Amino acid sequence: MKKLERRRVDIAVIGGTGFYDPRLMEDSKEMKVYTPYGRPSDFITIGHFKGKKIAFIQRHGEGHQIPPHGINYRANIWSLKQLEATRIIAPAAVGSLREELRPGDIVIPDQFIDRTSGRASSFYDGGQICHISIANPFCQELSEIAFNTGKELNLPVHKGGTCVVIQGPRFSTKAESQLYRSWGADIINMTMVPECVLAREAEICYLPIATISDYDVWKDGLVSVDEIVKTLKENVEKTRKLLEVMIPKIPRERSCDCKDALRNAIL
Repeated sequence: MKKLERRRVDIAVIGGTGFYDPRLMEDSKEMKVYTPYGRPSDFITIGHFKGKKIAFIQRHGEGHQIPPHGINYRANIWSLKQLEATRIIAPAAVGSLREELRPGDIVIPDQFIDRTSGRASSFYDGGQICHISIANPFCQELSEIAFNTGKELNLPVHKGGTCVVIQGPRFSTKAESQLYRSWGADIINMTMVPECVLAREAEICYLPIATISDYDVWKDGLVSVDEIVKTLKENVEKTRKLLEVMIPKIPRERSCDCKDALRNAIL
C-alpha cells in the first residue's frame, strides 16, 4: 500500500443516509486504510473537486449495511486523520422537533444533547487522559460558510439549533419525542455523536449538514421509513448543490479554534 502521506486530502465528506455520491470528484480512486480500531465503514474514495483534494467515506457502508449503533466511528475518524484531513463535512438525515423546521429543509446545528450509550467515544482510553472541550461542538467557521452559501442559493437553510442524538436503531416513542421538544431541542438524529466528538479530539473541523426527512413521532404519529427515503431522495440534490458551491469557498488556512482543541486538554 502506498504511504498515506502521499494521499493527503484537504476536506473529507462523510456521506449520510441518502447521500452516497462520490461523483462530485474527478480522478477518484478507492483506497483501504488500516486502523488500530478495526475496519472503517468502507473504502475511502479520494479525488479532486475544484482545486480541493477530497476524501469520501460512506458512514453506513456500501448499500447502507451498518446501523447507527454499529458504526466504527473511531476507525472512520482515525482514517481521515491519517489522510491529514483538516475538515469534515457530514451530511446526515434528521427528524424535526419544530413545526417551522419542515421536511426538505436544511439545518446547520450548533449544539447537541447526547442520548447514546455504549459507543466508543474517545481515542483516549487510558495511559493519557483527555478532557476535550465540546462547549461549541461544531466548527463555527464552516457553519458560517455553509449557511451563507445556502442563503445565496435560496435553499431552505436554518442557522443554529440543538440536535438530540439517540442510540437507535429504533425511532422514539411519542413520550420521548415530546420530552426532547420540552428540552428545547430542534432536530433528532442517530449518528452525530460520537462522530463530532472524535473529530474534535483529532483536531479536525466538523460541520454537520442536517437535512430534515420527517417530523418525528410527536407530530405525525408514526415515522415511516418509506416516507423518509422519499424525502431523502429529494434532499440529496440540495445537499449536493450546497457542497458544490461551498467547498471552493473553504480557505486552506483555518481561523477557528478546532485546530488547537488538544491544547490544555491532555493530563
